[in-house]
Amino acid sequence: MTHSVRPPLTGGRLDRDGGTRMDEAALDAAWADPGARVVRVRSGRVGMRELGPDSVEVDLVPTFGVRSAEHVYLGRAEGAVYFAVADSEGEPLGPEPAAGWVLPFEFPGPPAGVQGEVMAAALAVLAWRGSSRFSSRDGAELAPAYGGWAALDPHGGEHFPRTDPVVIVRVEHEDRLLLGSNALWESGRFSLLAGFIDAGESAEDAVAREIFEEAGARVDRIRYVTSQPWPFPRSLMLGFSAQLAVGSDPTELHPDPSEISELRWFTRDELRDPPPGITLPMPMSISRWLIDDWMQAGEDARG
Repeated sequence: MTHSVRPPLTGGRLDRDGGTRMDEAALDAAWADPGARVVRVRSGRVGMRELGPDSVEVDLVPTFGVRSAEHVYLGRAEGAVYFAVADSEGEPLGPEPAAGWVLPFEFPGPPAGVQGEVMAAALAVLAWRGSSRFSSRDGAELAPAYGGWAALDPHGGEHFPRTDPVVIVRVEHEDRLLLGSNALWESGRFSLLAGFIDAGESAEDAVAREIFEEAGARVDRIRYVTSQPWPFPRSLMLGFSAQLAVGSDPTELHPDPSEISELRWFTRDELRDPPPGITLPMPMSISRWLIDDWMQAGEDARG
């Protein structure tokens, strides 16, 4: 099997170029750059174009008209300048994308290269802008600032996008991996266990708490693995591995019925070739990356 070094939507190829964000003249120059491209997002859906029967890419269009405060400056990568803007069906910005407006969950696979990072940034900041038009302090209307990455209230107060940290955990025991099926999902769909970090809580403590709350299991040897932005609408996924605690019985699992409908240990063979009726996480998710990483480690160990 082949396995990417980093999860989808990451890689560090996008230079977020904070200096340009703070300079209106530099933002105008970036907008006028011949290599400038715009990501259009409509109601959480991304404009896409087809590459082949099962492949799509973000429908990046040249900049158009005069730059306004509604255009978010994303940064630079590979000789191109990137902006994002919220589109609407009533007032479309340019021609309809060739492959239509697509929810990220519907992609056949993650956008390749820098496109994944550009798309994640566009979705995250536009979702924040759409839900944060007014100050949480006094209800006053906010004005976009800093290339779209902040907003100012009438008193000069600065408001920034919010990111919610979430732990997602690869629980291992004797060459098996623990997956759960969310109570809201269709039967047979499994993923790693995850949960939000509480205020004042460390990520490692959140791992231990969430696994006990959702599976009734104790874990130890908790180790950070990697992270992934999950801008649907504003999470940061912190990927961890953990081992079932020494002395714990792997058959004594107690799923939280309000969240988990089923818990199950999977071998590498079962994950490589899932039994009928079993669905694994989508390729774009960190959950799938963590599972694939665990499978790759097993193959490497066998030589």
